[in-house]
Amino acid sequence: MKITVRYFASIREALGQGSEALDTTAPTLGALRDELLARGGDYAQALARGKAVRMALNQALSDEQAVLLEGAEVAFFPPVTGG
Repeated sequence: MKITVRYFASIREALGQGSEALDTTAPTLGALRDELLARGGDYAQALARGKAVRMALNQALSDEQAVLLEGAEVAFFPPVTGG
């Protein structure tokens, strides 16, 4: 299925891009994260399991069990603090 993945803040800086179109077979957000981690390099560092990474599916905060569907928009971003 084709989806759009957006990266924000320090994740965007680490990957050197703000978004990409992907063709994936990942059924959930967690599986998509694993797929991206498997790319290694900057992806493995920016999205590492030990790091606090928030995820959104179609602009709604979601957990790793959220189901991906064709045309979905996924976002990865670090936790945000206010001031």
